[in-house]
Amino acid sequence: MRILNKFARAPPPTATDCVDNEERSPALDLEKSDAHDELPCSQTQQRQVAPAIERRVIRKLDLRVVPLVTALYVLAFLDRSNIGNARIAGMTKDLKLAGNGYQWLLTIFYIAYIIFEWQALMWKVVPPHVWLAFTVLGWGIIATSQAATQTWSGEMTLRFLLGIFEAGFGPGIPYLLSFFYLRHELGVRIAIFLSAAPLATSFSGALAYGITSGHSHLANWRLLFLVEGLPTICMAPIAYFFLPDAPDQAHFLTKEDKVVAKARGVRQVGGTKRVGGIVWKEVGLALLDLKCWFTALMYFSCNVGFSSLPVFLPTILKDMGFNSIHSQGLTAPPFFLSFLVTIFSTWFADKTQQRGYTIMVLTTIGGIGYILLATVKTVGVRYFGTFLAASGIFPSIANILPWVLNNQGSDSRRGAGIMLLNLIGQCGPLLGTNVFPTNKGPRYIKGMAISAAFTFFTGVLALGLRCLLVHENNKLDQKYGSNEGRVVNQPSAEGQESEEGEENYSPTFRYIL
Repeated sequence: MRILNKFARAPPPTATDCVDNEERSPALDLEKSDAHDELPCSQTQQRQVAPAIERRVIRKLDLRVVPLVTALYVLAFLDRSNIGNARIAGMTKDLKLAGNGYQWLLTIFYIAYIIFEWQALMWKVVPPHVWLAFTVLGWGIIATSQAATQTWSGEMTLRFLLGIFEAGFGPGIPYLLSFFYLRHELGVRIAIFLSAAPLATSFSGALAYGITSGHSHLANWRLLFLVEGLPTICMAPIAYFFLPDAPDQAHFLTKEDKVVAKARGVRQVGGTKRVGGIVWKEVGLALLDLKCWFTALMYFSCNVGFSSLPVFLPTILKDMGFNSIHSQGLTAPPFFLSFLVTIFSTWFADKTQQRGYTIMVLTTIGGIGYILLATVKTVGVRYFGTFLAASGIFPSIANILPWVLNNQGSDSRRGAGIMLLNLIGQCGPLLGTNVFPTNKGPRYIKGMAISAAFTFFTGVLALGLRCLLVHENNKLDQKYGSNEGRVVNQPSAEGQESEEGEENYSPTFRYIL
């Protein structure tokens, strides 16, 4: 009522006034200069029109932003992991790989990926459409150039450069999506983006099967790098022209839509305005936040299996007794199932607001899969184990990423959380890509056992973080009163800050478990 009285003498209501009164803040009038161009609505229609307008905005973002970044991640993951397919298609012989030469080709990528993790913050410094086009063009050129390499040292150089450019893309996309979506909307969108990883791996196996089963004048592995690298270069101009820098700047939104989009952005950060650039004080606070370290360690543990499974699965299947061609094709079904589980599990976690329990179930499934691969000799059972491992490890990653974004309030804190998550988490592949040496085949017991242990450890960390969040929510209840029946996924109606600046949002904020 206080807010209604405040605006009692305002001009006829616009789209901004159609926002549910429980979610209004003074920030909703940031676009009053465009008020005369908006579709008016009566006071009695406010609760009916506002959700419809907001759903329309979300639908437009879903149709333009999410498919673009997902398609690019498909290409990124293809260009990153197709070296596993190239290995059994003749690259080992042509480049004279010996000893741990192949493992170093995998490791050097992640060394560059870790060193350049700070680029996640560039999405807040450089206009996103410019940064996206730059990174896409860069890794596309490098990925395609692998078709021309003649030596192991040349391939090492290209893999290092590929890691630099992909570090500027993948780790920052969940952070970018947090500019467009609210906390309770973010998980499933990140999942759609990340589900491109198992989908790309599935597609990579089928594509590699088609390419390597032919007889071209160019070596099959070189043709593989060429066919999968050129589309990335072609996507760079599309990325430049089609990605909006912010929801309220999207060319596909009407003026009315942009008002609602800007109001949503303010609600997401929990203040009266969305601050441009990086606030370094908040970056420091996020780096000292124990919750960020929990998710970073979870990401590390999960990445041990996440990084190794796609690049070693063709070899594992080949060592089970399948020939090279069939090994390429048989990688597709486990990863396609993982794609479906990724989408469902994140949707479920968004609906129930229970990411901790979801991750615990997924890591249990994945760990059992690795145990089967390590202990069973029967080919059919071991192949079934690959389904369990893929269905546990990929969806777990997709639920860890939105968890760190869910529980940090400002853009700067979310950016720092993502940066720390990747800085620590991407060290996992350094271990994961070096626990499957050739001389340990065909069962790779050591590598499977290590992957199983870290997968289970991820579930233990998820339990620990959930207990910490329950404790902190109880402290907030004691300080501000019970939050039962109040909106907990958004700031308070007036966008007020917490009294001591300790929490991310207002007194109505509670952490997502």
